[in-house]
Amino acid sequence: MFMSKAIKLLLCAVTGLLLAQAASAQSCEPSKVAQKYPSLAGKTIKIGVDPESPPYAFRDSKDFNKIIGADADMARAVFDCAGVKTEFFTAGWPGLLPALRAGQIDVMWDLLYYTPERAKETSFVTYMQAGTGGLVAAGNPKKIDDISKLCGLTVTAGIGTVELTMAQAQAAKCKADGKPDVTIMTSADIASGARLVASHRADVMMYDLALVDGLAKQNPQLYMRGFMITSGMKIGVGVKKGNADMIAAVSDGLKIMQANQTQKKTFLQYGVDPSLETATTLLTQ
Repeated sequence: MFMSKAIKLLLCAVTGLLLAQAASAQSCEPSKVAQKYPSLAGKTIKIGVDPESPPYAFRDSKDFNKIIGADADMARAVFDCAGVKTEFFTAGWPGLLPALRAGQIDVMWDLLYYTPERAKETSFVTYMQAGTGGLVAAGNPKKIDDISKLCGLTVTAGIGTVELTMAQAQAAKCKADGKPDVTIMTSADIASGARLVASHRADVMMYDLALVDGLAKQNPQLYMRGFMITSGMKIGVGVKKGNADMIAAVSDGLKIMQANQTQKKTFLQYGVDPSLETATTLLTQ
């Protein structure tokens, strides 16, 4: 049975339209910001980062006022793709989520782990999974090669971080097993936690794997990685709930950056394992 010429032409037209739409969905259209994200048109987006969280966000050694890193570069690329201007708001990591909720910043883009509790007040656009590292003194004198070896030791982790929760869970396990207690010291930021290890006030700092590896690589005389854990937890961009245009701009941009390999190239540039990349997903609870 043969298809009529009119039907063939119609199918070709529909196929062409679908292909054009698919191509458009995977390309940047900064000139269409007013059409696609009207509330963002003409606005300068404030991106919240901790400038002492390499390799994700840190100050350029050539220009103290410039923030670079895997997350900082991705943020620029995504908002450039949307056609929106940006500026960075710098603060200690624990203060960034409160700043987002208070409207002082528009997005938090700095190694933000998704949790259902956080998602009650913040929407997440996730783009990678988490790996945790244990930063120890060079040479690993106490042979801390697994999280189970923390019993009887002093651990530091960031205030409000998933790593702090992991350390607390291990401390509870040590106690339940009748082993020596784990002493936990919270640190306000990565730099202060690393100083505790360098001064031997803490035996290990638990933080993001790439951060730990970066510190160890930059300061081999002081640090090394003792252990790593792949938790499967998701990391994403925090956006204030209800900001539909911002969520759409971040989500669309991240999908494009993943499709055109920008995320992979950026991760490789800053020493983040590209296998940690995950498909862009919106999580609101």
